[in-house]
Amino acid sequence: MRLPDMPLHDPFIVADDKTRTYYLYTSNDRSVSGVDGTGTMVYRSHNLRDWMRPVVVFLAADQKGLWTTDGGWAPEVHAWGGKYYLFTTLHNQNKPLPVPPPNQWGTPFPIGNYMRGTIIAVSDSLMGPFTVIDPSRPTTPENLMALDGTLYVDESGKPHMVYAHEWLQTIDGTMEAIRLAPDLSKAVGDPTYLFKASDAFWLTEQIPSGVPHQLPPYVTDGPQLYRSPDKSLIMLWSTYEKDSANPDGTVGGSYVQTYAVSKSGDIKGPWSQRRPLVRNDSGHGMLFHTFDGRLMMVLHRPFNNARGKLYEMQLLGHELRLLRQRTDLDGGG
Repeated sequence: MRLPDMPLHDPFIVADDKTRTYYLYTSNDRSVSGVDGTGTMVYRSHNLRDWMRPVVVFLAADQKGLWTTDGGWAPEVHAWGGKYYLFTTLHNQNKPLPVPPPNQWGTPFPIGNYMRGTIIAVSDSLMGPFTVIDPSRPTTPENLMALDGTLYVDESGKPHMVYAHEWLQTIDGTMEAIRLAPDLSKAVGDPTYLFKASDAFWLTEQIPSGVPHQLPPYVTDGPQLYRSPDKSLIMLWSTYEKDSANPDGTVGGSYVQTYAVSKSGDIKGPWSQRRPLVRNDSGHGMLFHTFDGRLMMVLHRPFNNARGKLYEMQLLGHELRLLRQRTDLDGGG
């Protein structure tokens, strides 16, 4: 298969040195995997151009006592302690959450809040099968609508989950982090606030002051952490450039891939926002290195009926630069 033929959303690539294989994880899609149900599938390639048909590595319905079988968004796989850990987001509309009280933006949108969070599953293999560690609840705080959890390991070797706190609860979505137990079995302590979506100056610079209650929602999506050679911390994340707020509270505008920098190297920041790397309804990207040492970014475009796009990147200190889109890996010359 080639990238234009591969349905995928929220792509995440593991470059496995042992097998010289790229593993591209995404939500299960029956049209290509042949397997029905909420879960995760993986495409494999040795050159980022020719991909094997996907194999399902996680199915929510196979997990005994799991709190839901809906969602299956934004799967990521991370090596930790000799095993592989799948992070993916599930939700359950039949488990409502209390509507939060008004905040500085005014009254939350009249959309029901319900349980949504990232779970962690474990396997001995990149090919799964993955088994949820705690099927009774998400790893993210149960009272939050949280999604897109990713693994971050600080410089002392302690694991954390960084996740997006949904605009459905906050209007102005936030990025937050929570410590994980050494075996990733549970969260430890309280979440730490990192930044809010409207901190992206290019989202707000054209908005009149004094009318925050009239603003459209601000979205935080798809965090991924990367340590630069100068020890700064880079966070890729996605949001929407706003055109308008729809009357039902849904998001208007176009999806974009952007990033932020913590020059201190600390997850707590302070975080400085950068302008988008890619627009054109593109986002939820992540960085990885090819086997020949090139820095690459993979993301999906468009948001609906998504396909993967690969970009060659350059890192100058802690500043990311897009060198070129690798259209040659789409199956062309």
